[in-house]
Amino acid sequence: MDAKTYTVKQLAELAGVTARTLRHYDRIGLLKPASIGENSYRHYDEHSVLRLQQILFFRELGFELDRVKAILDQPNFDLVSALQTHRFRLQAKQLHMQRLIRTVDATIMHLVGEVNMSEEKMFEGFDAEKQQEYEKQAIENWGDGAKDSIKLWNSYSTEQQEGILAEGGKIYQTIADQMKFGPHSPEIQASLAQWHEHLRNFYEPTFDILRGLGDTYNEHADFKATFTAIHPDLPAFLQQAINHYVDILETEWLERELGILKE
Repeated sequence: MDAKTYTVKQLAELAGVTARTLRHYDRIGLLKPASIGENSYRHYDEHSVLRLQQILFFRELGFELDRVKAILDQPNFDLVSALQTHRFRLQAKQLHMQRLIRTVDATIMHLVGEVNMSEEKMFEGFDAEKQQEYEKQAIENWGDGAKDSIKLWNSYSTEQQEGILAEGGKIYQTIADQMKFGPHSPEIQASLAQWHEHLRNFYEPTFDILRGLGDTYNEHADFKATFTAIHPDLPAFLQQAINHYVDILETEWLERELGILKE
């Protein structure tokens, strides 16, 4: 019995994409059909289906099409390793979303008067610690590894603590001064690398924590007021710049996991 094949329409329906998308992937060499019939109909096989699945996984992670093609065309690309990596990232996102859902549910109950919810509880799941003097307070109240964070902070002298907080303020001011270069610029991304290292004075931030901080800086009233005082456009700028910074980190991490990061 011949192996199963799919037309453009059949594969599009199977994968939940449009026929136009598949034709575009063919044009750019990202997903070529296994064969083309005499009637010029494209036909896709099992290998095509698996490659399309990988394309959609990488797109879900935010990869651009040219980068997806470069990864999938690597001679040492291993499908099983890629799937294991996708599974790990999806599990992490699932756990994060479950925490957010619990937070949403609890907040709804709070708003309708069913429970009395503290402000700290409203931010469980975001793992978003405040900057400067608010960071220490937030770490003491919530977040994974809070005890270790408290122990780390308390290990500093008063002078060290003041220096750390001052360092954070200087980093944010530097970013504000560099806004003219744009959120994706090397200058801003270098400053965010310093910000990332600064956070390690309190805890080891995960990708989700970093991204959550960027969102919180622009979406929570207290944070937004703090950064608006530095520059009116800084909250939204930070959110965009940090998201780009984390995208780069996640891409590099995934490439290392797949063993394809260029030396």
